[in-house]
Amino acid sequence: MPDYTTFVRNIKNKTKIDLSMYKEAQMKRRLTSLYERRGYRNFTEYAQALQTDRELLDEFLDRMTINVSEFYRNAQRWEVLEQKIFPSLLANNPKLKIWSAACSTGEEPYSIAMTLSTHVPLKDISILATDLDQGVIQTAKNGVYPEKSLKEVPRKIVQKYFEKEGRFFKVKDEILRTVTFKQHNLLHDRYESGFDLIVCRNVMIYFTDEAKDQIYTNFSKSLKPGGVLFVGSTEQIFNPGQYGFESIETFFYRKV
Repeated sequence: MPDYTTFVRNIKNKTKIDLSMYKEAQMKRRLTSLYERRGYRNFTEYAQALQTDRELLDEFLDRMTINVSEFYRNAQRWEVLEQKIFPSLLANNPKLKIWSAACSTGEEPYSIAMTLSTHVPLKDISILATDLDQGVIQTAKNGVYPEKSLKEVPRKIVQKYFEKEGRFFKVKDEILRTVTFKQHNLLHDRYESGFDLIVCRNVMIYFTDEAKDQIYTNFSKSLKPGGVLFVGSTEQIFNPGQYGFESIETFFYRKV
């Protein structure tokens, strides 16, 4: 499909987003559905419209990023984080540097803060949370979620850190203050360094093997020796040594 190849090039020039690093069949299906719904016949017409229509571009950016999240997703993994990973990390450093990468609408970084709060005071918790999509970052900053997003959160945590507002739940300000949100493109932007923990879950499945290699290599460089990468439950790294990692628990990898 030559017009898709041209579309990929145009998008990279305009937004710095490299669609060639995403699995092609999945991305084509998603975007074809989008442009057909808007009345365009092909990628060429759609690309021309995206050059001048900001609202259409924002819709495209929102559609191509996959924003499905919930608090304490795969709850057993969060128990491992609380009971094993955090105590190990805190034994070496009482104030951890933490990054929630591809944080979507914020459930993940807030879950990290709530989990870590069982070990250290909230005033000592500072989490960087990043995503490609400015729209979801704004949603994350607001900290308001439907009840279904909280289905795996321990009841005592719901009572302690959420306020009910009608049919929704708002994260309390004391948790909101622990997280700083920024826009970041995992495939283009510079990575900070010196992290004790990087959490990046349920996004790598959309990338090509080449893109995964690039991201895992950058994560490894961003972690301190002994730092930990926590990935999603469909994203086991089968060759962790290639990136300077060793597996310490299922879906947790330590930088050697």
